[in-house]
Amino acid sequence: MSAPLTTMTPLFAGLVSVFVAASVACFVSVRRARHIEDPDTRWGLVALLVTSGGWAFIQAVFLVVPSQELKIATYVVGLIVGFSTIGPWLYFCSAYTGRSLHRDRTIQRVAIGLFLAVALVKVTNPLHELYFTATVVATPFPHLAVQNGLLHWVVVGFAYVLAAVGYFMLLELFWQVGSDATPLVVLVGLTGLPIIPDLVGAVSPRLPDITYEPLGVALFSLGVLYLYLEEFQAIQLTQGRDDPVIMLDDDDRIREYNAAATDLFPELEMGEQIDTIMPGFPERLVTDGGIVEVERVGGLRYYQLSATPFTTDLSRMGQMITLTDITDREQYRADLERQNERLEQFANTVSHDLRNPLSVAAGRLELVQEEVDNENLDRIADAHARMEELIAEILTLARQGEPIGETETVQVAALARGCWEIVDTTDATLQIEDEMTVTADRDRLQQLLENLLRNAIQHGGDAVAIRLGPLGERSGFYVEDDGDGIAATERDQIFESGYSTATDGTGFGLAIVAEIVEAHGWTIGITESDTGGARFEIETGGPS
Repeated sequence: MSAPLTTMTPLFAGLVSVFVAASVACFVSVRRARHIEDPDTRWGLVALLVTSGGWAFIQAVFLVVPSQELKIATYVVGLIVGFSTIGPWLYFCSAYTGRSLHRDRTIQRVAIGLFLAVALVKVTNPLHELYFTATVVATPFPHLAVQNGLLHWVVVGFAYVLAAVGYFMLLELFWQVGSDATPLVVLVGLTGLPIIPDLVGAVSPRLPDITYEPLGVALFSLGVLYLYLEEFQAIQLTQGRDDPVIMLDDDDRIREYNAAATDLFPELEMGEQIDTIMPGFPERLVTDGGIVEVERVGGLRYYQLSATPFTTDLSRMGQMITLTDITDREQYRADLERQNERLEQFANTVSHDLRNPLSVAAGRLELVQEEVDNENLDRIADAHARMEELIAEILTLARQGEPIGETETVQVAALARGCWEIVDTTDATLQIEDEMTVTADRDRLQQLLENLLRNAIQHGGDAVAIRLGPLGERSGFYVEDDGDGIAATERDQIFESGYSTATDGTGFGLAIVAEIVEAHGWTIGITESDTGGARFEIETGGPS
């Protein structure tokens, strides 16, 4: 039976306490790590904390157990657990940097195979003693000193190569986003700190000649979580994005940004207030549509600001500002506004310059008709009325395509009943199948319904039966009749200005309908009703 190898000295108690403290700190920190949003990154860091804490705890047990046999067995278990920390570390690095290596089945199988092979070499060490040998030494207190063999250095070298792969993954990401790599260098330094007591223990009796690597790995894991998790999270959120992204802390100071943001705002600096580059922030987020103008080579560019809140730790909040280039959209909007202005000018010209002489001509005609009874004069009067109708339709068409302003919830059935009272219905009938609501400009929706009802009467006859109802599972409503319908070959032309199949039609009624539908962002289609007539389906894309 071997002599006990546990002697309570201050140094012994201190070393055991340090390893236990490192272990407890890692295990306790798992709860904090579980708040990481990305599931794969979270799993990698949690597993790294668990294996690091386990390795430190086993090293404390290695010091405490009394017999040489138990120490050797505990040491072998510690070697296996220590090597297992490489897996979570690489998993974390792959997930954090946006790679998919950690999910590759082939890589997973190779990793498991390598781990089992290394574990087998360590477990079978009593048979070949190529990994380590152990001797009992008395200073600075009785303990088991381990002399590492050739296989140990081969495995350690392999482990460091794998660890370096993870470091380079992170370094590459830091360089890509233009971030300061100092945090990563500091973490590498933390991992290497145990080299100092390792060297002291190898050349001096003041420290026992044992492995101190569990402390370095534990410090690294805790450093990732507590010291640099915010930095890692900020870089992870900004990396891989084409749009400029700026991370702010809870005081609107710049926390992180990507390369695209640097290209847009070369004056960006960490810790500066965001309003130094965007005066009036955060008011800009809620005014002017959250749009900022930036003068760049080639002209003025427009960017849409959007803010996404995120948690930098368990208590502090920040926000991620994304700038989306909407220059094409803004230029199109400006062109559309200019087009609408020209259209409004045209409408005013039509209203004034055509209606005035037409009114004069109609007035003179009435005077002549009072003196002369002539059929040709009646036809001239009909032509005047026709011209007045065309001018009214052209003015309506010009103004219905303008952007929609304020909208409200409108009861379609009630509005349709009101339109029915205005339209000259003769013997036609209107049947409303069900109540429905849409979000719309009430006046324009009324114009749309009036035009569809008039179109049904004009083309379906005085006694046409009209039905209006919701589209069922789709959002929107339909208007259909039992008239002659619209030929499939004409359905693509029916919404064109001036196109009409009726001899007395202006050809603008359905064009106005199409303008109103487009201004609302809706869609309209034509099909055949169950009775063979025309069926207009307006899909609103909202609740019905």
